[in-house]
Amino acid sequence: MVFRSNMSLAIEEAREAAARGEVPVGAVVVAPDGTIVAAAGNRTRELNDPTAHAEVLAIRDACALLGVERLGNHDLYVTLEPCPMCAGAISNARIRRLYYGAQDAKSGGVAHGARVFSHPQCHHAPEIYDGVNATESEALLTEFFAAMRGSQE
Repeated sequence: MVFRSNMSLAIEEAREAAARGEVPVGAVVVAPDGTIVAAAGNRTRELNDPTAHAEVLAIRDACALLGVERLGNHDLYVTLEPCPMCAGAISNARIRRLYYGAQDAKSGGVAHGARVFSHPQCHHAPEIYDGVNATESEALLTEFFAAMRGSQE
């Protein structure tokens, strides 16, 4: 089977999140056969829910659609390094592979900060592929926060 990145769909979800005034992060859950199971963008402000990160929403939607509590053999594409909360959800969902774009030195939980998957209490760590479409993912975030700062002046 030929590898096909689904990061472009995650980036589109991030763009839609930005258009809603949310931090532009998008996530996509992909089945072993390459089928897109769920896609989501951040909705923390819209839903007044601090847990409504793109990764959590996509995982919830995929589990509900499939009628399962775990997504073993599924992959997750996300535009930004998951925070510790999302890394915990990824571990609990038993995601097979995590592909992410931009690194998050401030709030990341994979390669930075808590490094959830390296912790001895982590029961499952996915295969991790970072830097996928990183430039485009970083640009979305940079533009969003620059616009936010500009509107506050």
